[in-house]
Amino acid sequence: MIQVSESKGVQAQSLLASYKAVRGATAEITRGLSAEDQMVQSTPDASPIKWHQAHTSWFFETFVLRQFLPEYVEFHADFHWLFNSYYVSLGDEIPEKKLRASFSRPSLEMILEFRAHVDAAMERLLAGGVEEEAIRRIVLGLNHEQQHQELALTDLKNAFFTNPLHPAYRDIVVTESEAGPLTWSKFPGGLQEIGYPLKASDPMDFSFDNETPRHKVYLEPYSLANRMISCREYLEFMADDAYDRAEFWLSEGWSAVESEGWRAPLYWQRDAADATGWKVFTLSGYRGLSELLDTPVCHVSFFEADAFARWSGCRLPTEAEWETAAAPFTLDGNLWDVGVFHPAAAGTGEGLQQMIGDCWEWTASPYTGYPGYKPLPGALGEYNGKFMSSQMILRGGSCVTPASHMRVTYRNFFQSATRWQFSGIRLAK
Repeated sequence: MIQVSESKGVQAQSLLASYKAVRGATAEITRGLSAEDQMVQSTPDASPIKWHQAHTSWFFETFVLRQFLPEYVEFHADFHWLFNSYYVSLGDEIPEKKLRASFSRPSLEMILEFRAHVDAAMERLLAGGVEEEAIRRIVLGLNHEQQHQELALTDLKNAFFTNPLHPAYRDIVVTESEAGPLTWSKFPGGLQEIGYPLKASDPMDFSFDNETPRHKVYLEPYSLANRMISCREYLEFMADDAYDRAEFWLSEGWSAVESEGWRAPLYWQRDAADATGWKVFTLSGYRGLSELLDTPVCHVSFFEADAFARWSGCRLPTEAEWETAAAPFTLDGNLWDVGVFHPAAAGTGEGLQQMIGDCWEWTASPYTGYPGYKPLPGALGEYNGKFMSSQMILRGGSCVTPASHMRVTYRNFFQSATRWQFSGIRLAK
């Protein structure tokens, strides 16, 4: 969440500083990547790094500069439709997502020129008086770019995994430590409030539209596990032949196991050289599972998370349970800013741990609008609302989520079979 001063002059300066910081973070993510690295699209769900850079600039050009900077000159007429992701109401034909890796033209050099063109125009805009609606859209655009920063790293991980050379993105040190025992924190339930308490009069106060309105929910008493499920515990699930036992799986999940041949989390590969018999691909290359046993299991689908919970005699938390439990937490954790880019083992302290960062946590809640939900007007109404079907909610952020992007109320969502995201498991009962 971007925070700035209430003073209008200081507000514009702070907003420009935030803009530069977010755009600079995108440049930092791409540091050391070749033009060829930035062209790869290893799965239809992912996008090339080059496309992420172009689309996030397209967002500012389309929703801010075209409308709020007089005499703004667009960088290239074709970019208006070429780098549109899914905003059908803007018109023009949108290229198929799965074909983004075929965009050898425009070149990476031209995309970087596009970014510089947009940056210069944004500086001109923020140097003058800025309309309230423009401020709201800029703040949305910054959070949009931070979403794409996280997506860029998840996409890059999959791209490097599919490369036969299995290159490392960065030389990263994952500290080995032993996770404490799995314990339980009890919550009394009752009438609770969830959702972001948006200050509608403040254009700088931000949440995505799907986090509002704040509303009351009634919860029965419940308990949450103190930490996320570790690789060691998931290995026990696998050793009990859980991938061959239909009784633990939802019907659609069992179909996915059979059709996709799932035998382990994504990025786990057989390795006779490791004592566990497995190795795991990370953004620093392959690591023996023995090094990662106490880190949270990661890159599992909702179906796998749900099956593990059933096998354990437990369940997944609802998003209302998760948010109520997480409400007192500060937004500290193993996030992108830490620079580890992999889930870390929990400590041995008392109470809930790993609520922020490490892995997005699957919940048992389907992605629907809150009572009284209203999408944003115009084309921006397509941002979240039209995806409220066949998706499940995840909470808490991950090791590749920017810290300033996090809120306890943040509702991430993906289809139940999604595995390439940094997604993990916390149990409830």
